[in-house]
Amino acid sequence: MEKKQTKQPKLHIRTGDTVKVIAGNSKGKTGLVKSVIIAKQRAIVEGANMITKHVKPNAQNPQGSIEKLEGSIHISNLMVVDPATGEATRTGRRLNDKNKLQRFSKKSDKFI
Repeated sequence: MEKKQTKQPKLHIRTGDTVKVIAGNSKGKTGLVKSVIIAKQRAIVEGANMITKHVKPNAQNPQGSIEKLEGSIHISNLMVVDPATGEATRTGRRLNDKNKLQRFSKKSDKFI
């Protein structure tokens, strides 16, 4: 019998990071990560990959409407922006002074 894998992978992007979109329709845009969908390896970035959603009429909005929302982007199309330099960078993980794994920028070699 095979065991089911319940452990979720570590991603290079977390909620609250500033990221740059490196591929797709929103290429070149930067924004804050609102949420990360770990199971699908996707993230919702503020102001990137805007989609239109038609909202049905209801009691509060009898006319209905068309809303602009952020769609999710695969995390392979995102790069973390280094807070020290302001440039997109790859990330690694290494032990800090307190012997905990922490992300660091491979460009500036400083912890994120």
